Parts: sequence; C-alpha cells; structure tokens
Amino acid sequence: MSDEEREEMELDLASPDVVTKYKSAAEIVNKALQLVISECKPKAKIVDICEKGDSFIREQTGNVYKNVKRKIERGVAFPTCISVNNTVCHFSPLASDEGLLEEGDILKIDMGCHIDGFIAVVAHTHVLQQGPITGRAADVIAAANTAAEVALRLVKPGKKNKDVTEAIQKVAAAYDCRIVEGVLSHQLKQFVIDGNKVILSVSNPETKVEEAEFEENEVYAVDIFTSTGDGKVIVKQDARKTCLDGAVFFRSIFNCLCSF
Repeated sequence: MSDEEREEMELDLASPDVVTKYKSAAEIVNKALQLVISECKPKAKIVDICEKGDSFIREQTGNVYKNVKRKIERGVAFPTCISVNNTVCHFSPLASDEGLLEEGDILKIDMGCHIDGFIAVVAHTHVLQQGPITGRAADVIAAANTAAEVALRLVKPGKKNKDVTEAIQKVAAAYDCRIVEGVLSHQLKQFVIDGNKVILSVSNPETKVEEAEFEENEVYAVDIFTSTGDGKVIVKQDARKTCLDGAVFFRSIFNCLCSF
C-alpha cells in the first residue's frame, strides 16, 4: 500500500492518529476560549481580544507536531469572533474597529482550531455582569444549553438530521423561546468546515435540506442559536453583521461519532 493510499484511509475517526489530532485541537481551542472569556471586561476593545484568541491558537499549535517527517499544517480554523447583543454570530472585527465592550453586554464567542486539517470549533455565551442571570436572559441561555445537550445525545449512528431539528425546537418552545432560522450545522472533514451533510435549525417550507442519517466515524459541529424574539434574522447594510430583534445566544458542540 502506498503512502497516499494509507493517508486516504486515515481521514476519519477509524484512525487513532486522527482522533489524537482532533483531541489536541479541541484542547487548544478550549484553552483559547477560557483566555478570551477572561479578557472580556467592560471597556475592553473587541478587536484586541479577538487578536489574543487567534494568537494563542497559533502559538499553541506551533508547539505540537514539530518533529515529524511530513509537514503538518495547523493553526486557526475559524477566527475568534465576539458578537455583541443582537448581532447573531461570526463578528470578527477589522483591525480599525473601535468597538468596546460594556457592562451588561451579552457576548457570543466562537472560534476554531485545526491540526492537519482536523477541526475543533467551540462557542460560548458570556454575560458581562456581576451576580446571577435572571428573567428572559436566563430563559434563553438555558434553552440554548438544554438544546445543545439534547442535540449531543441525538447526533449518533442511526439517528437522522431531522431528529435533531425537531428536538431542539421542542426544547426552545419549553422555555418560551425560538430556535433561530437559517442556521446550518455541518459535518466536518479534513480541511472542510462546511461539509455537505447538514442539520437544519428550523424546518419550514422555505428552507429544506436533504434528509441524512448519521454514521459511525463522522464529526459534526452543531450550532444552537436561541432567541426570545421570533427567530428571524435581519441582514444589515454593514455586511459583517447579521442582527436579530431580541437577545440571541449561541452554543456549539464538537461531537465525534465513534464505534465502540
């Protein structure tokens, strides 16, 4: 068997080496997330925090797989994003951006790391305030967290993408919240963050995806967005922002499907 054929066979979780790379990437990005959270304080400059997150990932990935025969690409798989309040997600500011965090802001942080193209993504909702979160803010955060836990249990061999879609909508409704429309959760592959097999956040006549069954050794990043509003997004003239009327919270799961 040639080296090329051997590498082709080792592109999923059937390979212990691939599992190790996923785990290493996940460990690094989770540490990066904790760093970013610690830097989120009132009057902090958003772009500076994002740069620290990306720099940490580049530094940490640069310290692994250095002494190997084949050069292994590694680093940032998805830039550090901090989306504030009604901005839904994926806001990675330009270097010239002067935006500052304020007391009471609701932050959706997301970022990604890869080793040899095997990607780990993570996200977290953080509220800049002292003391417990109460009221509708607490409801929508709890809805996102519970929906994420339910999705984690459903993304397994034999289940289908529609099972996840239906379940997370029921969870959100139990908290008198809604799942945000138009969100796709993708299968991950080597160097591919948006694979063809997807999970739709909300199924309706205008938005449909092909039904798919989860299989062993697949990897998915599951994005959960919940809202106290109607769950419909508005794309503003600033092409970098997608906004929603009502508080929005984001949660992402890095989930591996393995045969045991």
